[in-house]
Amino acid sequence: MIIKEIDKNLKSNKIEDFCELPIVVYVNKFDEASAKTFQEDMSKAESTFQDIIPIVIDSYGGSVYSLLSMIDVIKSSKKKIATICLSKAMSCGVILLSCGDQGLRFISPNSTTMIHSVSSMTWGKLEDMKVDVSEADRLNNIIFSILDKNCQKNDGYFKQIIKDKMNADWF
Repeated sequence: MIIKEIDKNLKSNKIEDFCELPIVVYVNKFDEASAKTFQEDMSKAESTFQDIIPIVIDSYGGSVYSLLSMIDVIKSSKKKIATICLSKAMSCGVILLSCGDQGLRFISPNSTTMIHSVSSMTWGKLEDMKVDVSEADRLNNIIFSILDKNCQKNDGYFKQIIKDKMNADWF
């Protein structure tokens, strides 16, 4: 904590007027706008005194591409990362939750996590749909590989569980 010099004439009772508060990064969505905000918040947190950057996740999920950009930002951090699930971390949210440093991943007692295979909407000519399915398969392999590695499981561990559940959501 950095204490500021107190002006005796100051008439404030706000703690932030007297010390620098840690920055907490919040994630509720996984889209381009939230990925941009995430990067900005992480950049601010990187420039503070804090040793650990807490990332609070309360999300139903969203775009895998936005998730991957957030993961890249986390990987570039020089500080430890704590991930905290409050309420829910589903789909992209559970993958991000796994990206906290070991020993710094938390979930509140009444929270829910859920993983599933990548979902995609495709339409158009047959060859275009094949390309879209191939890309969804590539993304699916990436996210399950990240989850396997972060949870110290063998390659294919989570993908096999989802397959065994006949590709249903796993809460």
